[in-house]
Amino acid sequence: MDRFIGKRLDGRYEINELVGAGGMASVYKAYDIIDERVVAIKILKEEFVANDEFKRRFKNESKAIAVLSHPNIVKVFDVSFGDVLQYIVMEYCDGITLKDYLKQKGVIDWEEAAYFTVQVLKALEHAHEKGIVHRDIKPQNIILLKDGTIKVTDFGIARFSRSEQRTITDKAIGSVHYISPEQARGDATDGKSDIYSVGVMLYEMTTGKLPFQADSAVSVAIMQLQNEPEKPTEFNSSIPKGLEQIILLAMQKESAERYPTAFDMLKDIEEIRRNPYVQFDHNYRITHQGGMNINPKSDMEYTASDYQDSDIDAPKKSNTVKVLAIVAALFVIAMGGLVFYFLNDSSDKTFVCPNFVGKTLEEIQSDSKYDGYQFSVEYGKQEDYKNNQVYNQKPSAGTKMKSTSKIVLIVNKIDPIKLSDYKKMSYEEAKSALEELGLKVKKVTKNDDDIAENCVIKSSPSANQTVNKGDTVTLYVSLGPERYQDTVPDVTGLYYQDAISTLRGKGFEVDYENNWIYDNSFTYGYVISQSPTGNTNASSGDTVKIYISKGAYYTKAKTTIAPQTEAEPEKTEEVESAEE
Repeated sequence: MDRFIGKRLDGRYEINELVGAGGMASVYKAYDIIDERVVAIKILKEEFVANDEFKRRFKNESKAIAVLSHPNIVKVFDVSFGDVLQYIVMEYCDGITLKDYLKQKGVIDWEEAAYFTVQVLKALEHAHEKGIVHRDIKPQNIILLKDGTIKVTDFGIARFSRSEQRTITDKAIGSVHYISPEQARGDATDGKSDIYSVGVMLYEMTTGKLPFQADSAVSVAIMQLQNEPEKPTEFNSSIPKGLEQIILLAMQKESAERYPTAFDMLKDIEEIRRNPYVQFDHNYRITHQGGMNINPKSDMEYTASDYQDSDIDAPKKSNTVKVLAIVAALFVIAMGGLVFYFLNDSSDKTFVCPNFVGKTLEEIQSDSKYDGYQFSVEYGKQEDYKNNQVYNQKPSAGTKMKSTSKIVLIVNKIDPIKLSDYKKMSYEEAKSALEELGLKVKKVTKNDDDIAENCVIKSSPSANQTVNKGDTVTLYVSLGPERYQDTVPDVTGLYYQDAISTLRGKGFEVDYENNWIYDNSFTYGYVISQSPTGNTNASSGDTVKIYISKGAYYTKAKTTIAPQTEAEPEKTEEVESAEE
């Protein structure tokens, strides 16, 4: 059994279970008895605690990441730097790693991959603004919550100390697939190193493959330095061209040729999410060397100096020769391209423009028969079409056009509708208000003790949420308090106020005000009869009618006033005689 489970750290954190273990630390689920919350505790392994240099860096970086506050970053609550135990206390995230999610799915839709990447870049943008570089971005350090929220963890913890002579072994294989070339060389790193790792991660999500794979960690590291990745579209043709451009720009070997900041990459991905057909004017260099298998040593273990000094620096000695060779190759390619163009000019080829009206952008993009078409997208508003649906196109369907021509798709973009609070409004009023906004209404009835009958209890989606025109809003409408069957009490012969109290106490309404009658058999104010009669069944909320005695009927009464309220009836005046 793990030696920490069941223990309490610093008299505060009760460790319950081991939830993850890496090469440098173990993560436990624990309970903070002071703040009364579940937390995650990352405890540094003993072999690293003994290294003074690493302890110093661990302490400094732990303090730095504690100041990060962003919804896409795992929050750090506490740190401890003891002589024998060092740990970080973080928020506990109930989810799975992005790596586990990729193992389940294989390849994920590019839209979902872009959605995840946007959240990662927002986290990195915040960290970089604080001067903190992650240095170990990989799917294992990305937590995916059940609602699709991304949490980035392990900021700064996995960085190797430069003063150490680190050995790269197969144990590092999880990270080496994502490290930037400058990290592989042991050079200084900055925010662009994280951008490279994000590019690798996006490549893996959209293709289901890592860009560089080999039998050893060092071989992969050298491929990061020397090889160019295969284009993502060669593995997944559904990836938009613009997204492929983003991935390849982020993965440029030279950091100066990558995106300057996480925000710049974020802007391009957001643009692709809005318009999948957009392409960027990025002047990145692509020189395919697919299939290279570099194994400079048979030994499975290398030190940083093994490839820093010989494998990397050696090619630099022949840079002049390389440049001349590249220029010559480009000249040959350019000339060949011109010859091919004149021999195979396709600008005269024509085709009939299909009809795209009524289709959504998603439908057009996923249809392979439109591969190779050149599109541009414009947005407008058209009442008769759904959101994101094409309502016009240029040229129109049936037009003959050249194969190099662009088709302009005009897409309906409807502003979202913010829902009001319809609670306690009558169903008819709420329904009318929603239908005026172009929304459909579904009615669901249920009992409610607090909301009057036929009034709205709540709506789904709820107040202040947004919907699109044509969407359905469900109104939950009250049937009033739940009614149940009960026996009607027999109140005949009771004084009327006692009878009313008895009936109301059983949940019945009482009708009595206009039911006062003369009766020779009952004293004034007592119940003569009732409807329904006593000991019969009725539903709660039903009305019971009671008839109350006004007393004996006087034949020579000059004035008789029948009571109209619960007050006792006025007695007759100047009574002379009474009938028996």
